[in-house]
Amino acid sequence: MNAEPADQIRLLDVQALDVRLSQLDHKRNSLPEHLELESLTSDLTQQRDLLVAAQTQESDAAREQVKAEQDVDQVRTRTVRDQARLDSGVGVSARDLANLQSELVSLAKRQGDLEDVVLDVMERRESAAERVAELSARVTALQGKADDATVRRDAALAAFDTDAAKVAKDRELIVASIPAPLIALYEKIRAKQNGVGAAKLYQRRCEGCRLELDMAEVNEIKSAARNEVVRHENCGRILVRTADSGI
Repeated sequence: MNAEPADQIRLLDVQALDVRLSQLDHKRNSLPEHLELESLTSDLTQQRDLLVAAQTQESDAAREQVKAEQDVDQVRTRTVRDQARLDSGVGVSARDLANLQSELVSLAKRQGDLEDVVLDVMERRESAAERVAELSARVTALQGKADDATVRRDAALAAFDTDAAKVAKDRELIVASIPAPLIALYEKIRAKQNGVGAAKLYQRRCEGCRLELDMAEVNEIKSAARNEVVRHENCGRILVRTADSGI
């Protein structure tokens, strides 16, 4: 392939811009905020799961408390009814009297047991409520940190996007001035060679793979026409000749 020396030299400008775009993309993906947000998101997920479990425990305890208090109320109601009947003495035989007294003793014990249950449930509900408050505070704090990290990350990404857009525009202008076949060759090589399709030949060394050319290659390039597109035998990249090539 042939291309004017000036067009070949412009390939180095395109290559420099491609390297800059690659660097920006790497920095964009390597922002510390990415890892920070990943860690915070993991912590948030864990704390939210714990919070849901604590809220469930509190809700279950609340239902238990309502049920236990209803049981106590039922016993109290029955106690009041039996006591009233006992106190009135109306239609109460000696046998009924004994049964009522025995039942009142049983009801008193039953009420005491149920009241103990209520107290136990209330303690568990209070403990669960404290746990909910604690976990809610943790989630709020973590969410605040995540929101802050998100703002910082988005600001950094916006800055990188602005820089990348400018570099891409500069690249577009230079590419438009280079023959399409030469750019096509450059892009093909760049895709295979880790983003570097053209390299400067400096002091008989390829700046792409950093290897010095042997004498056979040097002599071959010396004999090549200035508009001939030459490539390094080792890495296959386009070698751009300049006044510093040493040839």
